[in-house]
Amino acid sequence: MKNFRVLFLALLLLVSPLLQVARCQSDSEEAVETVEGGDLGIVGEDAPEFVDSSFGPAPGVDTVCIFPKNSGRLVTAGEETELLVGVKNDAESVMNVIAIQASIHLPFDHKLLVQNLTSQAFNNASVPASAQASFPYIFAVSKFLQPGNFDLVGSIIYEIDEHPYLTTFYNGTIEVVESGGFISVESVFLFSLAAALLVFAGLWIQGQVKQLSKKTKKAPKVEVGTGTTDASMDEWLQGTAYTQSLSSKSKKKK
Repeated sequence: MKNFRVLFLALLLLVSPLLQVARCQSDSEEAVETVEGGDLGIVGEDAPEFVDSSFGPAPGVDTVCIFPKNSGRLVTAGEETELLVGVKNDAESVMNVIAIQASIHLPFDHKLLVQNLTSQAFNNASVPASAQASFPYIFAVSKFLQPGNFDLVGSIIYEIDEHPYLTTFYNGTIEVVESGGFISVESVFLFSLAAALLVFAGLWIQGQVKQLSKKTKKAPKVEVGTGTTDASMDEWLQGTAYTQSLSSKSKKKK
């Protein structure tokens, strides 16, 4: 039983990483309308970094982030992932969108930067007052990034009346997976090891049950006249005076 408990505890330690729960923010279900007309004028991946901690959100501007056809927020390492940034401008002036940028951080400490993602700049993107619009943002994490949960922090930079503002549209968890599948090599190894331990534990229990069953079996008894003797005793006493006397008694009874 002691060995079985050790095997059970080892199995729990092995499968515990598979039971890890990811922290997720729920997507807003608010519909985002795209302003018709107007050229977004996307510059591309060579846009400069626009991060400025002194910027803040403008009053009357609301944002929402949607991962199209990817509610699980799965990001394949080394491959492009698209998200949409919805903007609602309730300010009194036109909102000029400058850029969208994002970064990857460790979940337990945002001071630990994992990767700065590409900034997406816009040459001619504006949202009129009391209007809504959506802007695409495509990014790719490093193909060498270890699969797991990370925090994505995304921000949109814009101007209203020539004053710069920055609004964080997403600050939540994403799951990075390996290219070619949703199951990492590490998970496959842990699952295989756990299965092998279960098989080993089953064989060990089966062997213990067989040994106990053998110990409980008793030697068969052979009746001689009105008495009973063990078969093993008859073998040892064969040809002795004791067996001869038993034989003579049986003949007299006949």
